[in-house]
Amino acid sequence: MGTHATADPSRHRVLVVEDDDTIGRHLETGLRGNGYAPTWSRTGSAALAEAARTPYDVLLLDLGLPDMDGLDVARAVRARHPDLLIVILTARTDDIDVIAGLDAGADDYLVKPFSLTVLLARLRAHLRRRVVATPPQEPVRLADLVVDVVARRCTLHDADIDLRPKEFDLLAVLARHAGEAVSRETLMAEVWDENWFGSTKTLDVTMAGLRRRLAQATDASGHPGSLPRITTLRGHGYRLEP
Repeated sequence: MGTHATADPSRHRVLVVEDDDTIGRHLETGLRGNGYAPTWSRTGSAALAEAARTPYDVLLLDLGLPDMDGLDVARAVRARHPDLLIVILTARTDDIDVIAGLDAGADDYLVKPFSLTVLLARLRAHLRRRVVATPPQEPVRLADLVVDVVARRCTLHDADIDLRPKEFDLLAVLARHAGEAVSRETLMAEVWDENWFGSTKTLDVTMAGLRRRLAQATDASGHPGSLPRITTLRGHGYRLEP
């Protein structure tokens, strides 16, 4: 475990998980200098212990850790903290590695070497989306599916469907526009941010996860055909059939 910042309650707490001393120190100094409250862990096990005892707003996670794979850390932390912002920092550039990271629960990724300026911009964009106040919305009912945005709850035949935060946000946008064609650009702007810097591959991975979880819920309910279908509109986006 590295140094611990005395966190101002008004600042966002950031857990940095990085075994490279140069990068870790650079991140810790840069984050603190920009108003964040960073804590630096050099191993996956230390990070898991730290995340278990301290509430964090952001996890910056290197994948190449000395004691365990960063993907395992992402899965474990996501399971305990579904609303935590997880950004993967990786030297792995293959599509399959990026997809694996997002599918493990990450919200975003940066390929090393990266600019601190870009990292800070992405953090601002993500965190801004999480604090924007939205007016109360009535639950949307589509067939036997109910999407309650205020309670952040999705049910099928009154049974809860366990969705990751971005999967729920994606479904909420589609449900609000049920029967309408929703472009990829609109989904990226509403679910992630209008200033999103990353690839829209993030949308594809999140959509695949959403479809998988909805299909599993349908199978578990024993009522096939009771769930609205998400149709892919090639070259445009998606439509949730009402």
